[in-house]
Amino acid sequence: MSEVRFTSPEEIESHQIERLKALIGAIERENAFWSPRLRAAGVDASIVSLDEFRRRMPLLTKAELTADQDAHPPYGTNFTYERRRYTRLHQTSSTSGRPLRWLDTAEDWRWLMGGWQAVFDAADVTPEDCAFFPCSFGPFIGFWMAWDAALDRGCLCIPGGGVNTATRLRAMVANRVTVVCCTPTYAIRLGEAAAEEGLDLSKAAVRTLIVAGEPGGSVPAVRARIERLWPGARVLDHHGMTEVGPVTFECPLRPGVLHVNEGMYLCEVVDAFGASLAAPQAGAEGELVLTTLGRAGSPVLRYRTGDLVRAEAPGVCACGRVTLRLRGGIIGRRDDMVVIRGTNLYPSALDAIMGAFPEVAEYRAEIGRSRGMADLRVIVEPREAAGDASALCRRVEHAIRDAWNLRVHVRAASSGDLPRFELKARRWVFLDE
Repeated sequence: MSEVRFTSPEEIESHQIERLKALIGAIERENAFWSPRLRAAGVDASIVSLDEFRRRMPLLTKAELTADQDAHPPYGTNFTYERRRYTRLHQTSSTSGRPLRWLDTAEDWRWLMGGWQAVFDAADVTPEDCAFFPCSFGPFIGFWMAWDAALDRGCLCIPGGGVNTATRLRAMVANRVTVVCCTPTYAIRLGEAAAEEGLDLSKAAVRTLIVAGEPGGSVPAVRARIERLWPGARVLDHHGMTEVGPVTFECPLRPGVLHVNEGMYLCEVVDAFGASLAAPQAGAEGELVLTTLGRAGSPVLRYRTGDLVRAEAPGVCACGRVTLRLRGGIIGRRDDMVVIRGTNLYPSALDAIMGAFPEVAEYRAEIGRSRGMADLRVIVEPREAAGDASALCRRVEHAIRDAWNLRVHVRAASSGDLPRFELKARRWVFLDE
């Protein structure tokens, strides 16, 4: 399967309650993690509505999953079947806390690949495409899943691990690659490296860059920067997590708007207290909560993802879909927020500012303490052709002040001083007090 196309919210709810009943029926007696939780909540396969499920079933947190794996190493107790049925192991990227290990059965892997097929459908990827994966996969689930889904689709797939950026670029050009899957940060790095190597990407065959792993794909300034570096190519965002799989895909007609694949996931948006925003108004901000409706081997029910989103009001999208839409993609992580002199800041907001400065090759945000309060300092690495570095720093300071009404000190680093990233960028650094 890939995307189920619905005609109404009622059809979505009917589909989801049937999938939810089947999931609960599979796990309520066999899964040692979920059996006691379902019994305590008074939830079983006879549940009659999604409202009843939301009302009775408590939210699940990453801390609970981590505690379960700590208590029952190495994988915890979230298993519905005998261990021999599980064929794949992946783990989270550990951007917050230690990594979670996740096992999947072959059946669940096929279900997960359906989410990636929805991403490829929205990106208009066909068997005629040549797809490139410029990364060392490791235990990261996203690229393995994308790779298998692209193979299943019939694309010519080229691995790009174990070599440097320049070698990857030459392989893309030589093989007439049309689709690239990477993080937004690495899409920028590839584009900049092409210029350094004297490669003209306007003459390359790449027409689509599918990005994920961090919020930049739906940040207009970051998207525009990528598309400037890759003339003629379109950037398409999506997002997912190891614990849940590929959740969203970008609307084919509205850049920066992500559709939740509600055929695969029961989705909620909750406020800071965990209260469900059942009918979110346009622009309402909250945390995404997900139930995996087809990953029965190691499911999550009402899982607090930590992803902050702005849900659009219900209705029909320009593309004809009636599924939940997230404007601006993932706007940040709940645990990434920092408070600077009373202002709530997310890394994606600084990405948006920095993306408007093509003279900045890379940046770093340092969070320290000054007189007992959190303090933000920004380091920028100017390009060689940027001119007066001091003037650039002042312009960045003014842009931050205009956006946030904050005075932030910006200084320049020497060329090559700041690190480059292939997967998720780690530009925000918390200094010891």
